[in-house]
Amino acid sequence: MTAIKHALQRDIFTPNDERLLSIVNVCKAGKKKKNCFLCATVTTERPVQVNVVKVKKSDKGDFYKRQTAWTLRDLAVVDSKDANKENPEFDLHFEKVYKWVASSTAEKNAFISCIWKLNQRYLRKKIEFVNVSSQLLEELPKVTEESVPSGENQSVTGGDEESLDEYQELNAREEQDIEIMMDGCEYAISNAEAFAEKLSRELQVLDGANIQSIMASEKQVNILMQLLDEALKEVDEIEHKLSSYEEMLQSVKEQMDHISQSNDLIQLSNTNNMKLLEEIEFLVNYLDLSKGHIKALTDGDLSSSKGIEACTNAAEALLQCMNVALRPGHDELQAVQQQQQQFKDLREQFARRLANHLNNVFVQQFTQTLTLHYRRASYHSVSGHDQSSTLAQHSAELTLPKHLPFHRDLLRYAKLMEWLKNTDREKYEGLNKNYVDYISRLYEREIKEFFEVAKIKMTGTSKEGKKFGLHGSSGKLTGSTSSLNKLSVQGSGNRRSQSSSLLDMGNMSASDLDVADRTKFDKIFEQVLSELEPLCLAEQDFISKFFKLQQNPALPGSVTADSTDIDGGLLSRQHNLLGDRHSVPSEKEEAGVIRSMMIKVFRCIEPELNNLISLGDKIDSFNSLYMLVKMSHHVWTAENVDPASFLSTTLGNVLVTVKRNFDKCILNQVKQMEEVKISKKSKVGILPFVSGFEEFAELAESIFRNAERRGDLDKAYTKLIRAVYNNVEKVANESQKTPRDVVMMENFHHIFSTLSRLKIACLETERREAKHKYTEHLQSYVIYSLGQPLEKLNHFFEGIEARVAQGIREEEVSYQLAFNKQELRKVIKEYPGKEVKKGLDNLYKKVDKHLCEEENLLQVMWHSMQDEFIRQYKHFEGLIARCYPGSGITMEFTIQDILEYFSSIAQSH
Repeated sequence: MTAIKHALQRDIFTPNDERLLSIVNVCKAGKKKKNCFLCATVTTERPVQVNVVKVKKSDKGDFYKRQTAWTLRDLAVVDSKDANKENPEFDLHFEKVYKWVASSTAEKNAFISCIWKLNQRYLRKKIEFVNVSSQLLEELPKVTEESVPSGENQSVTGGDEESLDEYQELNAREEQDIEIMMDGCEYAISNAEAFAEKLSRELQVLDGANIQSIMASEKQVNILMQLLDEALKEVDEIEHKLSSYEEMLQSVKEQMDHISQSNDLIQLSNTNNMKLLEEIEFLVNYLDLSKGHIKALTDGDLSSSKGIEACTNAAEALLQCMNVALRPGHDELQAVQQQQQQFKDLREQFARRLANHLNNVFVQQFTQTLTLHYRRASYHSVSGHDQSSTLAQHSAELTLPKHLPFHRDLLRYAKLMEWLKNTDREKYEGLNKNYVDYISRLYEREIKEFFEVAKIKMTGTSKEGKKFGLHGSSGKLTGSTSSLNKLSVQGSGNRRSQSSSLLDMGNMSASDLDVADRTKFDKIFEQVLSELEPLCLAEQDFISKFFKLQQNPALPGSVTADSTDIDGGLLSRQHNLLGDRHSVPSEKEEAGVIRSMMIKVFRCIEPELNNLISLGDKIDSFNSLYMLVKMSHHVWTAENVDPASFLSTTLGNVLVTVKRNFDKCILNQVKQMEEVKISKKSKVGILPFVSGFEEFAELAESIFRNAERRGDLDKAYTKLIRAVYNNVEKVANESQKTPRDVVMMENFHHIFSTLSRLKIACLETERREAKHKYTEHLQSYVIYSLGQPLEKLNHFFEGIEARVAQGIREEEVSYQLAFNKQELRKVIKEYPGKEVKKGLDNLYKKVDKHLCEEENLLQVMWHSMQDEFIRQYKHFEGLIARCYPGSGITMEFTIQDILEYFSSIAQSH
């Protein structure tokens, strides 16, 4: 233990200027035995501080570390558990009780004794020692710093330590005195008894000398005793006077104590008065509503701007008073309770008055609008006009009524609506429901009339509109789409019906009429969307501002009319969101409320748009192209403004319908191509669906220029062009009057010209394919046609080529009986220049009969035949030169003659 003590002193306490006085090895009671040391230490610097330090051995090595330290001033109780029996357990009561078990009872007792002595010397604090033996609690001599010489600092700081330490070194003076004494008695070391007797004799001599000195000074002692007696008398007199003075001052003390108590009571009273004044000022400042505000809440004018402003300020002041955070105990004051009850009454009274006023405003606006409609209808009924002409006259510009004045008037109440939303959710929801009910009926009437006018404008007049199912002003469409879309195409004579196709686009007069009708339809449809878009955005913006709802966050998924009950679902949904007065709906929930309100307000827009689209599709199926482009543009614009808005969702749903109609239109065109049949008695020429595709592509390119849905058109192009190619080949194979190559050549030439002129990027591969097919069939037709005018000559040279192919040398062919020079001259004589020209003239007439006038390919074909004829002529001349060398045999016409023949024939026709 001594080695551990010195190690702790060196490593832990000396660096901190502390001295280790006692140490005990302990572990915590009741737990796994993790040994540590409790050390009693004092600082070497003044003022001296006594500490109890817990030292623990480190887990990472053999060194010790300081873990916890308590000052002796914080120690309240030392409990040794048992004063009579040996027990190693003891408790130290600091801020909490620490239970320890010492390694031995002796170490525990030594540590407690050291604690007791340190307390007596440095603190003199009443530490309670419980169950501690009285032998351990020895009273130390009272040593003060003044009683110790200044040069002996170590004995001052360590007065108690002399009794605690087992060994203490002598100082220099003590060592010097002992050395002088031992030098005078050399035998002191060898004979201790003689040395002790000598010291005893010297002590007796000193005692005798002292007694004699005392006896010699007896007289002086007597004098000293007399002086002491006189001094005692003086002391008694002084004590008597002090006692009298104390009695005199006792009454003064009592009076001063009374005055002091009075001052304390006065100060306490002043403090209480200040606090009371502060509380009263708080209540007066924050729970007082001015008479002007009360008057505004009870009798304020809600019709004028000044009255609305006064009511708004009063409502905000009332809300501030009601939302004041009262301090503890305020709610128990009767005046506070009365004031709060007055605030509640004012709130309920004003909320009821505000709700009634706004309901009256809603009803008044709805009534005024209906009255205006009824007046117009009655006027035209008396004048003899039917309702459709009335709509046409009063909506010549196809515009929807603007509700901006109504919105501007209501927005003056926006702050009051926010106040109502925060204070009375029930009345707020009631206003919400009433507004939606009134405005939805108003919008429904206006929008249906607006769409009715649009339908009349599309169909021209109401009489013409009856062909498409328009009856009166109801806007209902009857009849089946299939009956309007049926087409009968026989040969090249096509009859135009109400549904456009690639077959009837080739008719020029009908095409001019279609362009005018489609342009008119496009303008009307664009006007409809342009009127609806600002109407919906303005209403949504008004609802957000008036009802204080956040509209920016996008809700996941889409809300449609089917997902919310039109009659009761809206308010129930809002009740779920706003029902709890203390819960604040999130921004996403409020955005959902806006969309739910918009769905009910404009519940007729989507059905009316679908009806209008259905009517446009019945009028002309190609109207779906215009509708697809316009609708896509408006959807794109709406999504840029707010992708989760009602307008964006509604237009998106309608866009799906338009896209389906567009796809259906394309499929119908493909089906009609497959069903086309040609006449067996007339030449084919350019097929109707080929010229129809040209006009369709021109129309589509003009419509889809810079459109957002270009990809849909590209897919439609691909379907149509493949159908055109397949059906051109099908018709060519079935053609009996016109050769297959002519049908293929003319139609693919037309397709190639169309694609080259329009430069449609997605059909570049098909354009190259069309060119290839056109060139291939042109060459095939030329070769096939030229084989007939010089038939015998062709057969003769084909026989020569066959012999050469069998291995006969070209110069030996003339020795063959069937191909000798005489046979060659005989064949050549059968084709003089006149015969050749006659044969070419007949060929020209035949080609002219095969080719159609629309494509104007006759000169191209004739020039190709000229080139092919000259090529064959040169080929025959070459064979004659190689197979009949030196014979002098030549054709009876030259290349120049051929050029003249072809030129004169072309000019003559």
